[in-house]
Amino acid sequence: MMARKKAKGITRRGPVSPAEAERLNKIRREAQRDFPPDPNHPRPATSGIGAKIRAARQRQGLTWYAVAKAAGIPNPATVRDIEYGRDTKLSSLEAVAAALGLELDLVEADL
Repeated sequence: MMARKKAKGITRRGPVSPAEAERLNKIRREAQRDFPPDPNHPRPATSGIGAKIRAARQRQGLTWYAVAKAAGIPNPATVRDIEYGRDTKLSSLEAVAAALGLELDLVEADL
């Protein structure tokens, strides 16, 4: 008997109808109600460099993977870490900013 191959995933072809989109949104809402997000789960930064990097990435419709690839960074988690305000190397931050068409600049602190 020949071994069965496991399916790797399901791929939808073509656009989703409005009725199907509503059905999927309903399922998502119910899942979020049944399994609310963990309040202790890390969230993206809401201000500072991380928030600006995230906003630029989302405006351009890019994923963490796409930004990391454009920046020459092997691990997309580095982009996520920057967006979440975690510690990262300055060279990684500069590469991500450049890949998004941003530049880092030093300014005088208001003391």
